Amino acid sequence: MPENNANALIEIRHLGKIFGDHVVLKDIDFTVNRGDVTCIIGASGSGKSTLLRCLNLFETPTSGEIIFDGVNVVETAKPNEYRKRVGMVFQSFNLFKNMNVLKNCTVGPVKVLKLNKEEAIERALKYLNMVGMAEYVDARPSQLSGGQKQRVAIARALAMEPDVLLFDEPTSALDPEMVGEVLSVMSDLAKSGLTMVVVTHEMSFARDIASHVVFMNDGVIVEEGAPEEIFVHPREERTKKFLSRMLG
Repeated sequence: MPENNANALIEIRHLGKIFGDHVVLKDIDFTVNRGDVTCIIGASGSGKSTLLRCLNLFETPTSGEIIFDGVNVVETAKPNEYRKRVGMVFQSFNLFKNMNVLKNCTVGPVKVLKLNKEEAIERALKYLNMVGMAEYVDARPSQLSGGQKQRVAIARALAMEPDVLLFDEPTSALDPEMVGEVLSVMSDLAKSGLTMVVVTHEMSFARDIASHVVFMNDGVIVEEGAPEEIFVHPREERTKKFLSRMLG
């Protein structure tokens, strides 16, 4: 694992997670620097989504540390306070079905961040415009396509103005023709300097947009590095096999 550095936002140290007798994560070590786009790749069942859920404290790690901005949040954080700074976009959108698009994006800033209604609306419109969904403020989730729902979900997460945004397979529930519109938004966010951790099976996105790629297999990190190192010059046989299967 890289040594401590002033630019580190999240340092994962010896992280483990066990469900019953099943070891899902084993001795996970890596660092997310401010402004990095870290893509986590690997086959289904390799522990990627569990790792992301641990990073957001939806799951409590069995062992190890998550150092966020210098503090071990596994021991000290109040999860709700921590999640003000660590946003998450889910594969299944998780929009509030009984609220329109605008209310979906203002409820968090008002209830959690205690913004007044006008500030929350201004902020929500800023991010809905950023993801190309400002004209749908009055629509309910049931009236939107999958790609539109995911773009609203991204705007909702951005409206909290987190320090880092976690994405859990954000395109896996989408029809193929809608994947591009979501990846385009994520690409723009990456270029804006937002710190992102993305679990994805979109190899071209990881290769082109990531600053750091982590390959997982069977609950461990097999190798990590810059996209060129992983995609062009992988060292480990497991990485080579996975990429040959995914890239053809």
